[in-house]
Amino acid sequence: MGVVNGPSIADDLSLALSVVVDADLIAMGRFRSLDLRVDTKPDRSPVTDADRAVEQVIRERIAASRPGDAFLGEEYAATGTTGAAAAGRQWIVDPIDGTANFLRGLPTWGTLIALAIDGVPVVGVVSSPALGRRWWGARGHGAWAQDIQPGIDGVPEALTVSRVAGLGDAYFSHGAIQLWSGLGRAEQLTRIASKVWREHGYGDFWQHMLVAEGRIDAAAEFDVQPYDVAAVIPIIEEAGGRFSAVDGTPGPWGGSALTTNGALHEPLLAELAH
Repeated sequence: MGVVNGPSIADDLSLALSVVVDADLIAMGRFRSLDLRVDTKPDRSPVTDADRAVEQVIRERIAASRPGDAFLGEEYAATGTTGAAAAGRQWIVDPIDGTANFLRGLPTWGTLIALAIDGVPVVGVVSSPALGRRWWGARGHGAWAQDIQPGIDGVPEALTVSRVAGLGDAYFSHGAIQLWSGLGRAEQLTRIASKVWREHGYGDFWQHMLVAEGRIDAAAEFDVQPYDVAAVIPIIEEAGGRFSAVDGTPGPWGGSALTTNGALHEPLLAELAH
């Protein structure tokens, strides 16, 4: 897997980390703004002018540095060949994951930038400036997190998932209950909740970053697009965890997400299978 004589993964990670700084500045400039424009997309999900502005600057920066790469973002048409079977390099971007939180003035939103090679995410950056936290990971380069404040960045910390081995000791997070219910999975969620030590609906990118940090042990959600989770995958895997769709399908293309510390993956896949 890989592109012969192309940029190294370290170079791509460095680019993504540089680009996300520009994205953070734009997003924070619109966060809690009184003139924030909010529209409704055809799928009834909200989109703000900040979503579009952030994606635009990321596209421009990536195109300038990697002109031959494909690009898949949430807000604008894809460029190049994208998808699970796409050969070569494609950047997969969610300009603001957690738009509903962003437009309500809640701090749990972030920008997600991933690079996939031959359909497999190998670089992931997740930045949440309102939370003051940034996470990243790349194949063979570990997973890291850093506290970020205007003009002052903390020391990067290596991430390692938890060692909890049994559901009865696990802290489990889930996405919106409405989505579980709408897919006929409310009983699954209730059953899992009755078996684990604690459950909470952190939702979106943050629950998966909490898994990577070892703060919680597993997280699952439905109705996700590739740009919702592609950046999560290298971070989770480099922290020693595991990612798949809830049916066990690897990669960001399965329409759902299950992240765990690894030890809990098979037990939760079994719970989600019936």
